[in-house]
Amino acid sequence: MKKDKIPEGYLFSKPYTNYVFILLFLLYMFDYIDRMVVTSLFPFLKADWNLTDAQCGLMVSAVYWSIVALTLPVSILVDRWSRRKTIGIMAVIWSLATAACAFTKSLPQLLTTRTLIGVGEAGYAPGGTAMIAGLYPQEKRSWMIGLWNASIPLGSAIGIALGGIIATHWGWRHAFGLVALPGLIVAILFFFIKDYKTVGLTVSRKSQDLPSDKRATVTMSMRDMFNEFLNKPSLIFTYFGMAGVVFTTTALMTWLPTYFHRVHGLAESQAGLKSSAVMVLALVGAPLGGYISDKWRKKKINARLLFPTISTLLSAIMLFLAFVVFPGKMQYVLLLTMGILITAFVSAASAVTQDVMHPGMRAMSYAVAVVVQNLLGASMGPIAIGALSDAINIQTAISVLPIALLLAAVMFFTGSFYYERDLAKVEQVKLESIP
Repeated sequence: MKKDKIPEGYLFSKPYTNYVFILLFLLYMFDYIDRMVVTSLFPFLKADWNLTDAQCGLMVSAVYWSIVALTLPVSILVDRWSRRKTIGIMAVIWSLATAACAFTKSLPQLLTTRTLIGVGEAGYAPGGTAMIAGLYPQEKRSWMIGLWNASIPLGSAIGIALGGIIATHWGWRHAFGLVALPGLIVAILFFFIKDYKTVGLTVSRKSQDLPSDKRATVTMSMRDMFNEFLNKPSLIFTYFGMAGVVFTTTALMTWLPTYFHRVHGLAESQAGLKSSAVMVLALVGAPLGGYISDKWRKKKINARLLFPTISTLLSAIMLFLAFVVFPGKMQYVLLLTMGILITAFVSAASAVTQDVMHPGMRAMSYAVAVVVQNLLGASMGPIAIGALSDAINIQTAISVLPIALLLAAVMFFTGSFYYERDLAKVEQVKLESIP
C-alpha cells in the first residue's frame, strides 16, 4: 500500500479502511440479530415450556451478564494482543453458540447457550470501537462510530422480525439456526484484514535528569492506568449516562413485541414487525447524532456530551407521551420519533470514551462502558420490566422507562462540564500500521 495514497489522519487507503468498516458493521449487525432473535420467540417458548415473563427476560439478561463478566479481560487482549484475531475468534464463538440454541430441550440448556453467546460477544463493542477510533481521524470519530452503531438497531430489528416470521412458519428452533450462519462467514473473513500496531503503555513526565522544558517517556504503572479512569469525571458520567439509555432501549427491544401483542391484540409476527420498525429508525438516529455532534464540536468543544443530553431528554418526553398520554394512533407516531432520538446519543458518547483515554487503553475504556451499561442497564432492563409486568401488567411496567432516560440526561449534562479539562490530560500517541 503506497503512502501517497493514504490521506492524512488515516492508517490505510480510504477504500481499504471502508472495507474493514463494512466487515465491522456486518459483525455488529449479526451480533444483535443473534442476541435479540429470542425476544420474538417468547410466545412460542412460553407455550412449549410454560415460562413466565421474568424467565423470558432472563434469556436476554444471561447474554449481558456474561458480557459483563468477560468484557474487561477480553478488551485487554484487544489492546495488548490483536484486534483482528480477538474480534474474529469472538464472532466465531457467538455464531456457533446461536446455532446451538436450536438444539436445546429445556430452559437451563437454552440459558447456557445464551450465556455462551455473551461469552463470544464480550469484547466486540470495545474492540470495534477502538479499531474505528484508530482507523479514522478524530474529527470523523463520532460520525463513523455513529454509522457503525446503526448496525445495532438494524440487527435488532432484523432479529426481532425474522424470529417471529421463521418461528411461525418453521418453528422457533429454525430461527436460531438460520440467523447463525451469515455471521460465521463474516467472522472468517475478518481474520484476513490488516490491523494497526499495538500501542505501548507509556506516558511523558518531567524528569530531574532533563531540562525543565523536556519530558521523559516512561512505562505506565498500575496507578497511572487506574488514574486514566478515576481522574476523568467526564468519562465516569458518560458511563452512567449510557447505562440509563441502554436500560431503556434493551427493555423496549425485549418487551415492545409483547406489549403490542397483549395490549393491541396483534399476532406475534405482526407485533415483531411493528416493534422492529421502531427500532430500525435508530438507523437514522445513530449516524445523524454523530454528524451533528461532530459539526457542533467545531464550535463547542463539549458538544459530544451536550448533544446526548438533549437527545436523551427529548426521548424521555416522547416515551412518556406515548405510553401515558396518547394511547391511540398518536402513540405509534411518538414511538417512531423516539426510535430516531433514543440512539442519537451513542455515537457522541462512545467517542468520548475514546477521546479522553490513552490510545493504548481505548478498548479497555469502552469495556468499562460495556460493564457499566450492561450491569446496570441491559441486564437489569428485561428482568425489571418483566418482573413488574408479572406483578402488575405490561402497560404499567413499560410506562416507567422515561425515568431512566431522565437520569441519563442528567449524567451526560454533568459530564459536559469536565470534558475539555479531561481532554487536555490525554497522552498524544501516533498510531502506526502493521506492514
